[in-house]
Amino acid sequence: MGTVLAIANQKGGVAKTTSVASLGAALAELGQRVLVVDLDPQGSLTFSLGVDPEDLELSVHQVLTQGLDAREVIIRTEDEVDLLPATIELARAEAELLTRTGREHVLKAALEQLSDDEVEHDWVLLDCPPSLGVLTVAALTAADGVVIPLQCETLSHRGVSQLLDTVHDVRRFTNRRLAVWGVLPTLFDGRSSHARAVLESIPGTFELEVFSPPIPKTIRFAEAPAKGRSILATANSTKGAAAYRQVAAALVERAAR
Repeated sequence: MGTVLAIANQKGGVAKTTSVASLGAALAELGQRVLVVDLDPQGSLTFSLGVDPEDLELSVHQVLTQGLDAREVIIRTEDEVDLLPATIELARAEAELLTRTGREHVLKAALEQLSDDEVEHDWVLLDCPPSLGVLTVAALTAADGVVIPLQCETLSHRGVSQLLDTVHDVRRFTNRRLAVWGVLPTLFDGRSSHARAVLESIPGTFELEVFSPPIPKTIRFAEAPAKGRSILATANSTKGAAAYRQVAAALVERAAR
């Protein structure tokens, strides 16, 4: 099934969705076959890749709660990545799965169905919701690794310890192989001494690898979803696009190790 990577942080507004869309496109540029999975009921990743969630009859909700084959739902996007989309229906999934035996493994089982395909995905990137609920735990259970986007502001540090506690529990009970690949600094303003200080403090605070370069703060990221493409398509030569390309190359190198 290739490498399954969860992009997770229960704090909202830290560029999880932007990172999944941009890294997916960057990996595709490197010749990798990529599937991105939208696990957020807001459907932001789905919309960002040019698909209106309101136009969809089937989504990841039916895959997780009704056992629908994911191949019946996957959409090919203009960024040359496959998308397992989300709609607002996914908001019901937490309640529907809560009393189900083996709920932590529903996403893993759905992804394992794809391993029968003639063309296997090299990467599966999971866009986790901004919570530590059932969907995030299911994503961590299905993943080989987790990357934590972290906004370069002091308050963003607060929730990371909770996420690491959840990762520890997942390792104990549902996925022993889960590894924390590192922290991805986002929304970085190099002109701010505060942002630079936060960036410098990350390795000592969490004892985790920090991906480089940090993803710069730019209006180009906000503009891209309106065009239904990633920043690699809408602002190809910007520092933001270049940063995600470098991080994608680092991920490929990490996977090889």
